[in-house]
Amino acid sequence: MVTFWSTRCPVCASEAPKLNELAAAYQNKDVVFLGPTTDDAKKISSFIKKKPFNFNLLPNSFGILLKYADRDSNGNVMMGYPAYYLINKKGEIELKTNGHNKKQKLASEINRLLE
Repeated sequence: MVTFWSTRCPVCASEAPKLNELAAAYQNKDVVFLGPTTDDAKKISSFIKKKPFNFNLLPNSFGILLKYADRDSNGNVMMGYPAYYLINKKGEIELKTNGHNKKQKLASEINRLLE
């Protein structure tokens, strides 16, 4: 599961505890949780003292964002935060969604992929 987030995103901060619960539920399963952000390590360090993320955070990940983000007709990057991507073992995107209260949907889809 890849979750794009930002330290400047209030929804991302409010979703952190839910994402931590999700990561904990799959801790000993064949699931990897990644949190790429365009923020640098210093900003992340300060942020996670208040709102910890219990999975692998990837600072300075603009290149990864460009790979997954949609583009408008002018080629501008369009991505709502937090953005969630479930990627299967073949590297294919199984689910792409964004916003808040996605924990149940993500859990359901992760379970489906693990079957």
